[in-house]
Amino acid sequence: MFNIKNIIYTHLHIKKQVYLLAILLVPIFGTSQPLTSAKRKSVASAVSTHPQNSTLSFKIINTANNTYSYDVFMNDKLFIHQSSIPALPGNEGFKSKEDAEKVARLVMKKIKQGEFPPTVTTNELKKLKVIK
Repeated sequence: MFNIKNIIYTHLHIKKQVYLLAILLVPIFGTSQPLTSAKRKSVASAVSTHPQNSTLSFKIINTANNTYSYDVFMNDKLFIHQSSIPALPGNEGFKSKEDAEKVARLVMKKIKQGEFPPTVTTNELKKLKVIK
């Protein structure tokens, strides 16, 4: 026999699990969605028209398998989370903090110049000596 308290408790418990799952999956799948043209223009416009007003910074992060990733912050808010080496297949992180820092600085330079998204090429990675 079902008790109304048990039904409500079970419903709330399931609802809480769904919310938790959504919170965990949004960073994984939410960032893989391509930016719409309007949003890309909006971000590029905000950065390019007021670069002196946008404070960019980065943080190097220790990741799995003794590798590194980086976050770029705009006005102290997370703007880009790069968990793998851009322009390369797979999800391997940078081999050294220095490599991650070189690419983070390049990305910030591109943002300051109004390039959005700040695409990094394999040629740029070679020039920075991040890859051979």
